[in-house]
Amino acid sequence: MKLNIFQSLILGMLLSACGSPEKQPEQAEVFKANPKPVAEQTVTTLEIGAAAPDFKLPGVDGKWHSLDDFKAAKALAIVFTCNHCPTAQAYEARLKAVEKDYRSKGLSVVAISPNSPLGLQYEELGYTDLNDDFEEMKIRAKNQQFDFPYLYDGDNEAVSLKYGPVATPHVFLFDAQRKLAYTGRFDAIEKPGAANSEDLRAAIDAVLAGKPVATPVTKTFGCSTKWGWKLDYKDKVQKEWEAKPVSVAKLDEAGVKKLLKNDGSEKLRLINVWATWCGPCILEYPDFIVLQRMFGARDFEFVSLSADKPDQEAKALKFLKEKFSAVPNYLFSEEDKYALIEAVDPNWNGALPYTILVEPGGKVVWSHQGEVDFYALKQAIVEHPKIGRYF
Repeated sequence: MKLNIFQSLILGMLLSACGSPEKQPEQAEVFKANPKPVAEQTVTTLEIGAAAPDFKLPGVDGKWHSLDDFKAAKALAIVFTCNHCPTAQAYEARLKAVEKDYRSKGLSVVAISPNSPLGLQYEELGYTDLNDDFEEMKIRAKNQQFDFPYLYDGDNEAVSLKYGPVATPHVFLFDAQRKLAYTGRFDAIEKPGAANSEDLRAAIDAVLAGKPVATPVTKTFGCSTKWGWKLDYKDKVQKEWEAKPVSVAKLDEAGVKKLLKNDGSEKLRLINVWATWCGPCILEYPDFIVLQRMFGARDFEFVSLSADKPDQEAKALKFLKEKFSAVPNYLFSEEDKYALIEAVDPNWNGALPYTILVEPGGKVVWSHQGEVDFYALKQAIVEHPKIGRYF
């Protein structure tokens, strides 16, 4: 079939529109954490004079970072730290201050979390609102306004094994040739405000001046690195928790008021009012047990209060046993649910679940109706003066 000029023009336009699409720019490699057990091995700390091992690790900024990214730095501080450790948290402000004070002088700072999330127990999280997962590292970096890369090595700890951090935080300071010039602590006093990274600052000053560090190795105090082979003890602790006895006792209106008054206790008391027929209640309940395991060794206790009918004690107990609720568990013994509401909190309108945090003496410091934002709740607990993030 012969086409006239107009038809040929239209056909050409259509073919052009349907032609091969322009090549799209390559998308950045998206990282999804997948921590796995690591074979047990001997870990040795990098020695003074050794070259910095190369790395390629994902950062909380969504980018991948390697040693070569910092080739222009006159000195490079690689700090192994983490979210959960109280010592690591105590040094966060000092780490930021060192980076800020020496940035213009040629220092680059990189923070790496060496811990395997698999090796971390609930019972080790008593000073934090965050664990060491990659996603929660993003929260820490944002909250603390880290102005340096914060990298994750928790999947296989391959980089950390080359450096050999014994605890968090552990500093490795390299010179312009990327030879290790200093390894160890920031300073000798953990308490925030009591020291100013004197050991690290002296080492940085020496490196930038081209001089040897007077004390190139110092001891490191903090939480031991959570290597990916430390899983047997975690399983042991889990089984011990699951073997704890679980019981439920009935509590009348006067007993509930006494529970909320929290007299004769030195503990921050978290009370969750729930019921077996309440969907959100049963879905979120295991997270309250996690809180007890996290903070239970400190001035904190979780107490459960069932709003099931008094004759549903067996049903409530069955649920509590299934959830390994080895905490003080109570069932309201009266039929009048409005009496329960007033006894717990006159400001509560009665919808379940209801959660309330009270100090000794009964002062309410946090309360929430409905499903709980557990990060917000953990913040309320750990920021309370009776708990805190540091020793």
